[in-house]
Amino acid sequence: MTDQPLRQILTKLEVSGRMTKWAVELAEHDIGYQSRTAIKAQALTDFLAEGASLAVTEQSSQLGESQSGEAWVLFVDGASSKEGSGAGLLLISPTGEELTYALRFDFPASNNEAEYEALLTGLRIAHQMGITAIKVRSDSQLVVLQVSGEYETKEDVMKKYLAKVQEAIALFDTFEIERVPRSQNKRADTLSKLASSSFAHLNKEVLVEVVKQKSIDQVQVLAVDNSATWMTPLVSFLSSGILPGDKAEARKLQLRAAKYAYVGGTLHRRLYLSPWLKCVTPEEGDYVLREVHEGLCTAHVGSRVLAKKCLLLGYYWPTVFQDAAALVQRCRTYQVHAPLRHQPAREMVPIHSPWPFAQWGIDLLGSFPRAPGRYSTSW
Repeated sequence: MTDQPLRQILTKLEVSGRMTKWAVELAEHDIGYQSRTAIKAQALTDFLAEGASLAVTEQSSQLGESQSGEAWVLFVDGASSKEGSGAGLLLISPTGEELTYALRFDFPASNNEAEYEALLTGLRIAHQMGITAIKVRSDSQLVVLQVSGEYETKEDVMKKYLAKVQEAIALFDTFEIERVPRSQNKRADTLSKLASSSFAHLNKEVLVEVVKQKSIDQVQVLAVDNSATWMTPLVSFLSSGILPGDKAEARKLQLRAAKYAYVGGTLHRRLYLSPWLKCVTPEEGDYVLREVHEGLCTAHVGSRVLAKKCLLLGYYWPTVFQDAAALVQRCRTYQVHAPLRHQPAREMVPIHSPWPFAQWGIDLLGSFPRAPGRYSTSW
């Protein structure tokens, strides 16, 4: 947008010299000219955007300086009762801001286990906030002295918790833990007791997180091998030039590879009149089909239209049309509310002779003997 009279200059027939050259150079582009309107609202929007970005930048810079220069203080406490177990956290920044947090454990835990869970969660939150220096304050003598190394851990559960804490400590540049009297840890102690007992009233005022499992429980992760997809030979050939041992298969792969491109670690299907399509696995393609067919913006269209929509969204896999047809056949909503077809299920067989006995009558008459002059030729 500009307030300069470019339209009159470039479209004026009397121009000469340099302006004529510019007009010839710009003539090959599809340039549209639009007059500039009032800038009151735009100026206000620009001012607000610049002010907001400046405030965020200053705040982030101050936060970074405070995080790198001074240490945050973390007060932790855990509690266990007949009604349940919980933990309370109080995180104080170097500038005095306070963050309170409460935890409700959805598993049975002793008092010492609750103390360790509170410590691990506080360290995890501080690391996610980008804090590099932290001072922990706790009223649990067992946890503080075990973490500092003065007490020896004998139970297997405590050993696992201590190993988790040491892994979390390694994420900070500066770490310090100190035991404080219960009188100096009242706020964290109150949060932990409320989370363990009066949970129904606490969730309306204080943010409470329900922890489903212990921090020391190992999560089993199954490795999924995606090497057997239809894209593997193409990726191997386009990235490293690897071909199959069979000459016929190698020739087919070379011909197929001309339709694909491997860019930035992603395989794309080449198209000449539209943007390239991202190649996905059949499992990912099934997710795309279900999102388009019965997702947030439910379409419930036919199989061919569904496949075309997925292609227009930028996804491709070889069996897109077959998978779309199978999904539509399984969709009960589409089958019930589908438009009725008045076309017959099969093609009608036409009758070649409109009068089936016409030829038979002629043959029958031809078999009778004719008297001379009795039957006319017209009959």
